[in-house]
Amino acid sequence: MSLAWSALIAASLLAARAIPPVEGYEDALVQWGLAQEGLSPEPDPEGKRLESVRVVSEDVVAPTDPYPLFLNVFHVRTREQVIRREVLLEPGKPYSVALAQETARNLRKLGIFAVVRVVAVRGSSPDAVSLLIITKDLWSLRLNQDFQVVGSLVQSLRLQGTEQNFLGLNKKVALDFLLRRDSLSFGQTYVDPRLAGSRWSLNENAYLIYGREDGQLEGSKGSVLLSRPFFSLDTPWSFQAQVAWRVQPVRVFRGADIWELPYPEGGTVPYVYDAREFSGSTLYLRSWGSRYKVDAGGGLGAYHRRYGAPADSGLDEARRAWLRDTLLPRSEDATYVLGYIRLWETRYEVMRDVDSYALSEDFQVGHYVTATARYAPALFASAGNFAEVGLTARYRVRLGDALSSVAAAASVRRLLGDEGRWSNRRWAAEVQQVSPKVLGGRFVVRGLLDVNIDDLNERVLLLGGGNGLRGAQPEAYSGKRMALVNVEYRTAPLVLYTVHLGGVLFYDAGSAFDESPGFVHSVGVGVRLLFPQFNTFPFRIDFGYVLNDDRPPVGGRFSFSGGQVTEFRPGFLDAPL
Repeated sequence: MSLAWSALIAASLLAARAIPPVEGYEDALVQWGLAQEGLSPEPDPEGKRLESVRVVSEDVVAPTDPYPLFLNVFHVRTREQVIRREVLLEPGKPYSVALAQETARNLRKLGIFAVVRVVAVRGSSPDAVSLLIITKDLWSLRLNQDFQVVGSLVQSLRLQGTEQNFLGLNKKVALDFLLRRDSLSFGQTYVDPRLAGSRWSLNENAYLIYGREDGQLEGSKGSVLLSRPFFSLDTPWSFQAQVAWRVQPVRVFRGADIWELPYPEGGTVPYVYDAREFSGSTLYLRSWGSRYKVDAGGGLGAYHRRYGAPADSGLDEARRAWLRDTLLPRSEDATYVLGYIRLWETRYEVMRDVDSYALSEDFQVGHYVTATARYAPALFASAGNFAEVGLTARYRVRLGDALSSVAAAASVRRLLGDEGRWSNRRWAAEVQQVSPKVLGGRFVVRGLLDVNIDDLNERVLLLGGGNGLRGAQPEAYSGKRMALVNVEYRTAPLVLYTVHLGGVLFYDAGSAFDESPGFVHSVGVGVRLLFPQFNTFPFRIDFGYVLNDDRPPVGGRFSFSGGQVTEFRPGFLDAPL
């Protein structure tokens, strides 16, 4: 953990109150906002005439926070027009609770606020109401951190010098540094959610990649995305166009060393290959419905992908061919047409103390189903010729203060022409249960199963360390399939001024396998730290103890990361193609 975060923790502990505040963090801010404007809540606003929209924003460092107030000099608060342009209600029209809630969700999704609350307040007459929007910014001039550490091994460390809310205009400019076990990446990012004040969004990034061993430039990657998203539930259409590239060597590690693959004829082959990827795509969608939405449309795309052993690898032709045919992703070119449909229910629940502390967390409930189909004709000699389908489904329900989720995804490809066979058969399923409050905290249980049957990209799943099986060696277990169970009890936080400090007891069981699973079990304890002025997610420090397999040295049983362990999940569950 950096010296900066250590200083924040120390300041919080030194300034801690003997008795934590009675109100929740957000509720106290609502009371502050009402007092600032001299207003009182309207208990029954639905359908009343909306008189006005008011906005009140607290300083990022307030007198109740354990940090010096002069820090506000270095932060420009979000400008009021940035907040107002996201409001979906219009003065003079009837007040809608659903639109007020959607406004709050949209503002939270911007990622620039620690707190967003919308409150209906009494108007000047019994048939009138006003909307009060209360916000508190996240600290925007920051050194964002995303890291994965197990013991003394730094698996990845991303430092992003960011102005997340440039001049309070909700534009992000950043310089990126990414450290991996084999490379250093330097890059930049620019995100403008409202390009030139319009509903169009621009997101671009580019990186140069240097080898850690020799310091030489060895690749680059980047992307540009221009989109007009569904900015409200009533938006009739959306469009996006994207280009991306990646040219770099890929080295697969197990622990601190490159994975040495056993070669059938004897000896080993390092799991290292060159990747060259270029892609472009467009997607246009139309939307229908109100409570039950149908979003459907199509697009065009093309890509070029090449993978092979590095020219300077020293491998003979037989070993190069074995590596290419056995373990590397499939090299292919394709030009395709795409069809997409999404069916979902526009119900949301706001909960607290699930993945974060005290802050509002939005969960879509009900069904959420997508289907994607791609057809790639053989337009030229080297082009792939295939048809493929990907499906996802999730159902989430809130019962009282408990939240239950079931998700699944599947994909399959049919190779056409001379190859004429099925491939890329893969499916995955996840079940997650969040309990009601128990002694102030919550139990969270997650079960995950990921099954590859005949993957053309030869994906290998690695398990161990901070990615779900805590206490084990990093990437100690490998296979084409994975099963994982995580059980946690997340305590209620101790509030030190506004810093939230919580504990975790956990049990993990997991297996990465090819044929039949052999589960490894671990138990442990952890700490969660949330600084709501700076992040909406907690920092995670866990210590695990393996019960039935090899154990690393004591220092290697610690893992450090941002977010909860349940956030480690296959991207396949959301995007199977």
